[in-house]
Amino acid sequence: MVDPVEDGLIKSFPRPGGNITGLTLKAAELQGKRLQLFKEAVPNISEIAALVESGARGVRRTEAAEVATAAARVLGVRLQPVIEVRDPGELERVFLRIARARANGVFAVGGTMFFANRFRRAEQALKSHLPMMCDLRDEAEAGCLMSYGPNLEELFRRTAGLVDRILKGAKPDNLPVEQPTKFELVINLKTAKALGLTIPQSLLGRADQVIE
Repeated sequence: MVDPVEDGLIKSFPRPGGNITGLTLKAAELQGKRLQLFKEAVPNISEIAALVESGARGVRRTEAAEVATAAARVLGVRLQPVIEVRDPGELERVFLRIARARANGVFAVGGTMFFANRFRRAEQALKSHLPMMCDLRDEAEAGCLMSYGPNLEELFRRTAGLVDRILKGAKPDNLPVEQPTKFELVINLKTAKALGLTIPQSLLGRADQVIE
């Protein structure tokens, strides 16, 4: 779940109520940091296309776009109008559209469809010669230039802990919905090389994983 309060699944994070608890990604809050890292990796980037999955549960398109747009102004780059993708069959056409708009980077806010088609999406970005910032390690491993987001393994371990507590008698309505505490930066140097990019050593030194 991303924001279960806004989705109407729980009453609040400290006391969710009902029979639901878990962890949230809170993706919109990360957009400014992700854009900053993207600009650091590709200093000459000036026009960035924002790509989101249409209708993805928990993807707050407006909030994410507002945070990213504010960060873009500070960084001196232009964030182009958000492009929504409804179906993986649209990806080739969407990347052609992005290239025609003269963007020199793609800023992706993911959902389940994007994640399931991460190799296809990365392939289209590379085919269009566009560096792409993604959400998760798996997406960078699939070919995105880089990713910055929650560590899913940590979230799975913490989820298992919640399940254990419930099985031992704890009530979900008394278990606070938790947020990520560990975020990871992953850089794909194979993709950088294919795009003719040199990632600054100062950024590589801060990465949690460098794919070579």
